[in-house]
Amino acid sequence: MIKNVLPAQPKNAAEKRKIIKMDIKSIEKIVSLSKRRGFIFQSSEIYGGLGSTWDYGPLGVEMKNNIKNLWWHDMVTSRQNIVGMDASILMHPEVWEASGHVKNFHDPMVDCKNCKARYRADHLSFKKTCNKCHKSISVSFPTEVVNDLIKIHGKVGSNELSKLSKGIKVEPCPFCKHILSTIELKCPSCGSYELTEPRQFNLMFKTSLGALADSGDVTYLRPETAQGIFVNFSNVVTTARQKLPFGIAQLGKAFRNEITTGNFLFRTREFEQMEMEFFIHPEEADKWLDYWSQERLDWFKSLGVREDKLRLRPHDSDELAHYSTACYDVEYEFPFGWSELEGIADRGTYDLDQHNEHAKKKQTYFDQPNNKHIVPAVIEASAGVDRAFLTCLVDAYREEKVNGEERIVLKLSPKVAPITVAVFPLVNKNGLPEISEKIFNELQSEFSAFFDQGGSIGRRYRRQDEAGTPFGITVDHQTLDDNTVTLRDRDSMEQIRIPTDQAVSKIKKKLSN
Repeated sequence: MIKNVLPAQPKNAAEKRKIIKMDIKSIEKIVSLSKRRGFIFQSSEIYGGLGSTWDYGPLGVEMKNNIKNLWWHDMVTSRQNIVGMDASILMHPEVWEASGHVKNFHDPMVDCKNCKARYRADHLSFKKTCNKCHKSISVSFPTEVVNDLIKIHGKVGSNELSKLSKGIKVEPCPFCKHILSTIELKCPSCGSYELTEPRQFNLMFKTSLGALADSGDVTYLRPETAQGIFVNFSNVVTTARQKLPFGIAQLGKAFRNEITTGNFLFRTREFEQMEMEFFIHPEEADKWLDYWSQERLDWFKSLGVREDKLRLRPHDSDELAHYSTACYDVEYEFPFGWSELEGIADRGTYDLDQHNEHAKKKQTYFDQPNNKHIVPAVIEASAGVDRAFLTCLVDAYREEKVNGEERIVLKLSPKVAPITVAVFPLVNKNGLPEISEKIFNELQSEFSAFFDQGGSIGRRYRRQDEAGTPFGITVDHQTLDDNTVTLRDRDSMEQIRIPTDQAVSKIKKKLSN
């Protein structure tokens, strides 16, 4: 069974006292730090930028690669029964017909005529209006009701509402007991009821294959990496010689034409996925869903993310995807609320069944004990690289007071930090830069290292604190006397003297603790 998620306790009283509470109303400080230190830049910024698109800078790309490498090692390299692949972004358009994305991968969209905001209709509240007393009541309805409303458009009378609400009783007006006659969508931004009619909005980006756009074949940028795995199921079974249960993992870009984007990296139209499809005997779905849900929660903890900020949340029946019969979300408590990092879903045999039907080429597995071909069920673990990246940034961000002065520090796990150790010559004379460069070259062969000789030593420490660098080595005048250097710890700011030739071994020991 899935374990309970218990809040982590503060490390110690001193740590609790000196941490300043982060601004929970926005992540503007994270955005500012990301640009200032070279983690994330606005895409096409010199041309005014392009909404919800971001570029990873020198530190960002290192940290992102660290996260991807950790995932790949945990999912593929360290396991005997999971193999990897890398499918094409462009696939035959019938793949998306078979998967159900062309039919089902859309959201109901409305625009506010007053403030011009755009929303998913099923995220809005409704206003019921009484024809007799003309008073209104706001209420929310399930997604399936909104989907039915789209078919009819506009206002819906009480008779139609009774049919649409699928078991939800249409209550009389609480003010005059008259049956409420209409419902209307309400804008959450300005409160206006002047909204456009709900209309379907397909989330897939269309493109054309061929020399001319008007004569080429229409296809799509993939909205997920999973289908590349499903259509290659037989190829992998044949070549990798895997036996159930086994998994196929993939890292890659996906694209969704989201109606609403925002919260920095959290919801964008271009993103990177870390997905693993685990093929099993259908009767073992519950066991493996529990297993992978706990495994994936534990993986985020292994990145150094605070346990009290993580949780597993089961999906309600009305929020399941069209292919899923059960799902857990790994969620993190961002400044903007609890939000999904990864979904662990029981996809059943849906995908392979669909491709078997549409492609007319069987994607099956020969079950030797029972001497027959079967269609395996699937447990999917699907995480966003960008969301994992954002989680690590947000979770590591601290504002602390040190000797009366504030410092900003990213307390990133050394496993994900873009730089492991920075080397500083105290001054740029007396041979200290030359000694520092020699130490830097030795460290660089083992770790991600950075050489910094510009500005005061205090200012250099602060720059590396903001970059999340766990360790710093300072070469000073004492180094010339006894061949020792200062090793500084980012989190505690403790400084100890170590022999120069032990720098690599000391850092390795600290990383192993």
